[in-house]
Parts: sequence; structure tokens; C-alpha cells
Amino acid sequence: MVRRPRPWAPAFAGEQEKAWSGPVRFAGYAAVFDAPDRGGDVIRSGAFGDAVRRVPLLWQHRGQPVGVIEAIGADARGLRVTGRVDAPELATLVATGAVSGLSFGYRTVKARQGRWREIMALELCEVSLVARPMQPHARVHAVAAAPRPMPGRMGSTAQHHPSSATRSLNADSGPPP
Repeated sequence: MVRRPRPWAPAFAGEQEKAWSGPVRFAGYAAVFDAPDRGGDVIRSGAFGDAVRRVPLLWQHRGQPVGVIEAIGADARGLRVTGRVDAPELATLVATGAVSGLSFGYRTVKARQGRWREIMALELCEVSLVARPMQPHARVHAVAAAPRPMPGRMGSTAQHHPSSATRSLNADSGPPP
């Protein structure tokens, strides 16, 4: 049997694993409203609709999920995401800041063409961690170790007593505009 490398495992990931182990939680913006991306698209406020449904967390818009989206929603700045990366190599890269880009896959429902293609309504399909996001402002802005199960307590996690770093992932404020 030939073992193929996982699509999210860079060649140097084994070297990085020593620096970080275990899943990581992150928070950031997968979309930023009213700012043109590298492809000439502008996501307008309200494009995600009233309720944003949970979607898979992918690496580079491909393959199997690499973790889970824990919270997702549109705010005044854009599409805010809090998630957990379970894939060890990718978790290391996110934790060390080597990967900090966020993006999202979507189907356009309503758009208008002008200087930019303005996306007024869309259907969200997935959120991805990416090496280089189309929207330069779509970035991870906080990272913390994911809670681990407490010994002797089946299914229990340290979420009952979150660290200040974990609490900051859940804060409503993001990075400065």
C-alpha cells in the first residue's frame, strides 16, 4: 500500500510538531465586508443572510475536514469564526503563525457588477484555513490550546474553567479595523 501525503501536511510539518502538540482553537474573520479582494469581489454586509449555518472547516478549500467550526456569524466587520483545528500538522502551523489566512467557499445568489463584483447575497458552503487568502484582511487573530479531557472524568473538558487565552477567543471584539 502506497501512503500518500495528506493534502494539509507540508513537507516540513514533522519538524514543527516538536514545537506544539494537540488541537488548537482559533478566532478570526473569514470575510471582511466592503473591502475588495484580490479577485475583485466585494462582500457586502447582509450577504450571509440572517442566520449563518455551520459548515465544515477545510484546508485550502479541499479534502476532508481538518477540525470543526465552533461558532460562526456575521457582525459589523465581517464573518467571524471560532474553530478548532484537529489535524496535528496544521494545528502546529496555525499555533506558530505559519498559517494565518482564512477564506470561505460560497455560491453567489445575488450580485451586481460595477467597478467590483458586489456580492449582495450568497450561500455559504465551507470555511478554510489557507496559506494566502483572496481577502488580505481575512486572518486568524487569536490562537489558544484546545481544552483536553480531564483525567478521570469521561467526556469532560477544561472548558468549565477556560484560561484567559481561551476566553479571548470568545470575545466579541476582533483585531483593530
